[in-house]
Amino acid sequence: MATEKKASVPKASVLGRTLNEVIAAMPPESQARIAERTAQLQAEVEGLKALRKLAQRSQEQIAQSLGVKQPAIVKIERQTDLYLSTLRRFVEAAGGTLELRIDLPGTGAFTLTGVGEIDAAKHAA
Repeated sequence: MATEKKASVPKASVLGRTLNEVIAAMPPESQARIAERTAQLQAEVEGLKALRKLAQRSQEQIAQSLGVKQPAIVKIERQTDLYLSTLRRFVEAAGGTLELRIDLPGTGAFTLTGVGEIDAAKHAA
């Protein structure tokens, strides 16, 4: 297992300083690693509850947008397997749009469209 060299910042000198001040005192390589990992973490959202909070929406607001009651949002947020149409509606209620990105070996990444959309004409019959 490779050991990672840690920046040596004495604990006593950390007290009373902001995180940004501590990072600014680190070597440029450490600052670059921190910036890279921060960008990675900001690009990831863990679950629908985190997505809703990132969008600064309450469960009640999402429920109102979807035409359901707040307990239904609790259930949706706890589900680990849901229809793409439910996911799309939830994301749109949070003010976003859903894009499904596919990576296939030899073809690269592409966006799959038309998935999770409900066509009222198809379901009317």
